[in-house]
Amino acid sequence: MPTAYISIGSNIERDKNIPSSLAALAQCFGELTVSSVYESEPVGFTGAAFYNLVVAFESDWEVKAVGKKLRQIELEHGRTREAQKFSARTLDLDLILYGDLVISDGRLQIPRDEIERYAFVLEPLAEIAPNLTHPLNQKSYARLWQEFDKSEQRQHTVVPTWLSTE
Repeated sequence: MPTAYISIGSNIERDKNIPSSLAALAQCFGELTVSSVYESEPVGFTGAAFYNLVVAFESDWEVKAVGKKLRQIELEHGRTREAQKFSARTLDLDLILYGDLVISDGRLQIPRDEIERYAFVLEPLAEIAPNLTHPLNQKSYARLWQEFDKSEQRQHTVVPTWLSTE
C-alpha cells in the first residue's frame, strides 16, 4: 500500500483550520504520521505568517481520488478556487508524494517540485521521512534538507494552542 505525503498550510484561522483538516484526514484515511508545525513568512506576497506541516498515511486509493478528497477538504474549510497562487488561504493541502509514483498530468504533479523549492515543505518532510529517497534524484530527504539553502526562507517550529498541554 503506498504512503501518501501531504503538505498542509494555512494563514487564515490557522489554529482552527489545521486541526480540523487533520481530523478530516484521519477520519478518511486512518492513522496519520504528523510532523512538527512550522511557522513561516509567506512566499511571494505580504501577509500573515503560515503554519505548515507534512502528514503521511497509507492508502489504497487511486492517486486522483486522494487528490479529489484533498480538494473537497479544502473547500469545506473555506478555500476558494479563484484564489491566486501566492495569496492568503484558509487551507492548502498538496499531495507531494504517493509511494514511488512519478506523474505529471495537468494539475497533478508527483513528486511536487515544491519539495525541493520551499523550506516549509522540505523540512517537515525530512523530519518524518528522513531516509526516504526522492523518486527522481534518488537523494534522501534528510540529505536534500542538509543541502538546502536556508538563507532566504526562515521558519521555526511552534507548539500551536491545539497542541499545547497546558
